[in-house]
Order: sequence, then C-alpha cells, then structure tokens
Amino acid sequence: MSVTLDMNGDVAVITMNDGKANAVNPALLEGLEAAMDKAEADAKAVVLTGKPGLFSAGFDLKLMNGASREEVTALVNRGGAFALRLYGNKLPVVAACTGHAIAMGVFLLAGCDTRIGAAGEFAIGANETVNGMTLPIFGIELPRARLDPRFLTEAIVQAKMYDPEGAVKVGYLDQVVDADKVLDTATGIAAQLGELPNGAYAANKMLIRAQTIATIEASLKG
Repeated sequence: MSVTLDMNGDVAVITMNDGKANAVNPALLEGLEAAMDKAEADAKAVVLTGKPGLFSAGFDLKLMNGASREEVTALVNRGGAFALRLYGNKLPVVAACTGHAIAMGVFLLAGCDTRIGAAGEFAIGANETVNGMTLPIFGIELPRARLDPRFLTEAIVQAKMYDPEGAVKVGYLDQVVDADKVLDTATGIAAQLGELPNGAYAANKMLIRAQTIATIEASLKG
C-alpha cells in the first residue's frame, strides 16, 4: 500500500510511501482520502509524512503525459481538493517533511498547519514554471497564504528551489531538525496541538483561512 495510517496515542500518523517518488496519482490520493476519513473519526491531530529522504515529488507526470485533458484536470482538481482538506481541516495537521518536496509536494506542505523538515541536501519548491506549466488556483492561493510575501515571486513565478533552511526563511517549512528526529518532533507537536480546545482551534482556523478556502473551492467547482 502506498499510504498507511498508524495511531500514536491520539495522533494519526499518515505515511506516504509508494517505494518510488510518492507521486500524486489516483492510487495515492485514494489512500490519503481514506486515511483522512479514519483520522478525522478517531484522532485529535494528524501528522502527514513521507518516506526517508522524500515527502513527495508532486503529480505523477508520466501518468499525466499519457492522459486526456479531462483526466489531467480531474487529477489536478482531486489533488487540490485534498490539499484544501488539509488546509481547512478542523483537526491540527502537522507535516513531517522527510526530504524532497517538489511541486504538488509543497502544496501538501502548505496545507498543513505546522511543517517540520529534515535537515539535509533536499530540494523544496514549486518548479512548474521551469516545466512550462501554469499553476492551478490552489497552487497560487496556498503559497499566497503561507509564504512570506517578499518571496512569492521568486518562489512561485521564478520557480526557485530551496534547501530546508531556505524553505524556513521563505515559509514552506516552520522548523528544521535532524532527519532522524523529524517524525518524533512532528508527532510531539501534533499531540500538543491536539490538547487544545478543538472547537476554538477549528473556529479560529476557519476565520483566518475563510477567504483562501472560498477562492480555492470556487476554482475546483469551475
């Protein structure tokens, strides 16, 4: 299975590991959606993580290159809907970024409330411009909401890639720790956040994020 869920106390740890690039495709999204269903039912907080050295390399470009325009649109929208599910989730969601996070990988990061990254020679960023691609609305609005505005042009328009420390400066990550401590650190933070009054946490998150959520939701319906 490319996605697994393990409970660590009241924290649901969702792990992406397809043995390859953790490419975002229908199979991975199906696993993520099912894992989130269970997490929302059973947990007080969620950790989303990848395999050692890699969080996610983004959409499955090999699959997309052989798909119809309608199929590509459906996949992109489904990925955007899942990133939005993270961003608008009533539970605290913490990312344990285990390595590289590229393209759709950083939009999944942007959907998480707190993002812990692994120290190392990893690339983090949105490379769509380099690949000649125009970003979907969620690929603009999530970075607009989460990144330092001073870096939006170089990060999104100019497709600059960052190492983990640079990713903290820009706003893709909140903290960098040794690679062997990423998951434990993220799980500990998630447990602490899960102890906050959930109703207030969810309400305040929604109030702050309502405009971004509405804009992305409208784009996914269009």
